[in-house]
Amino acid sequence: MITETLSLKESQKSMRPLKESLGTEEGSTCLITIVFIALLIDLLGFTLILPLLPSILDHYSKNNDSFYMMLQHGVDWFTKVVGVPPERKYNSVLFGGLIGSIFSILQFFASPLTGAASDYFGRRPIMLLTVIGLIASYSLWAISRTFELFIFSRIIGGISKGNVSLSTAIIADLQNPKARSKGMAMIGVAFSLGFTLGPMFGAYLAKETEKGEVFYVRSAIFAVIFAVIELAFIFILLPETLPEEKRVSSMMSGFRSAVGLISPWALFQFSAVSQKMETSSKENLRILGLVYFLYLFLFSGLEYTLSFLVHQHFQFSSLEQGKMFFFIGITMAMIQGGYTRQIKPGNELKTVKRAIMLLAPAFLLIGWSSNVILLSTGLFFFSFAAATVVPCLSTVVSGYGLASQKGTVMGILRSLGALARAFGPIVSATVYWLAGAEVCFTICASLFLLPFILLGRIQKQRKD
Repeated sequence: MITETLSLKESQKSMRPLKESLGTEEGSTCLITIVFIALLIDLLGFTLILPLLPSILDHYSKNNDSFYMMLQHGVDWFTKVVGVPPERKYNSVLFGGLIGSIFSILQFFASPLTGAASDYFGRRPIMLLTVIGLIASYSLWAISRTFELFIFSRIIGGISKGNVSLSTAIIADLQNPKARSKGMAMIGVAFSLGFTLGPMFGAYLAKETEKGEVFYVRSAIFAVIFAVIELAFIFILLPETLPEEKRVSSMMSGFRSAVGLISPWALFQFSAVSQKMETSSKENLRILGLVYFLYLFLFSGLEYTLSFLVHQHFQFSSLEQGKMFFFIGITMAMIQGGYTRQIKPGNELKTVKRAIMLLAPAFLLIGWSSNVILLSTGLFFFSFAAATVVPCLSTVVSGYGLASQKGTVMGILRSLGALARAFGPIVSATVYWLAGAEVCFTICASLFLLPFILLGRIQKQRKD
């Protein structure tokens, strides 16, 4: 006990020099490393469930879970209305997409509130609170034997996933623009590695089940373990990056109003951000938010329908699809770790425009591909855009707003992304089944011109 107390005191002492050196290059690098490791641990636990979702849905379907069957009847009606093929496996995928959108919708509501709370209480305590919420979510998943309890665990998880926007807010607290750019790129690398390794590990754990054991229990237990490790890691090593003198003065000024943080219109207007900001800067921020939303709305929709396309056009098995997403993830990680993190401050918007211009031919190649070579070329362009756009936009947005409102700004941005991811897949899937892959990918590819045009307005208004 005495040893534990001494080690805790030593770790707290070691945090003081880091806290004091955050303005230096060495301190910034150390903080970025801590955020990167914490986020990677978090995403490894979060993504364990991704390859298991179809099997989990099948599990409750075969057991005739009453709540599941009630929801499935509603999905069956929707598939008939939009003309989805009657094969049950396609209905299950659409059902999984609708269930998955619950998570994004909850993030849409939770992210700005979490960010605003961190502007008042500080980043570290709110980060710890969100991880505790994730531990509760994964624990409920581990013991869930009914679909109601499983959904409840996902609801708690969606509310608690604000730690991603908090990670971007911590990086946004860095004073050095170069360090902020590098930090946002490393957050992207953590996402790429997490979404590459986590699903593979989750699938492996599900295969190793013993007789009579529910197949997802081991993955859920490991998710809890990852969350507990993350909690300890943050508690011991993560310093507070928002000094008390830079925090909002009161809870009400931090939150502004519930409407300003939750209403979609108010989010697009960044209403919760201080009115002291210059008019041109506020207008830039609104355009950047709209670009971020449009990009993720189109991108997430096409990303979701990609598995349908390769299954239909190339008869890819689950293993082949896994290899495809592994290729995408590794390519993204290499681009983010090498190219994206080396982008000089001030060149982020040019990089975003370049990447968006690559998305149009990328999705045309994917949608109309007749062989694997064309598909792979399109996927490479797809990976380049995925590795650069979000980190670069996050870096640009992090430069706006007062120091006391970085959490609110990044929370709103994260919430706009969650809103896009909630509706993008549903809209794209509907177009896909009504008009076919070629039409769906062509329409969406042409719509990428909208964020490209909007970025032109940003460039003209920037004074730096």
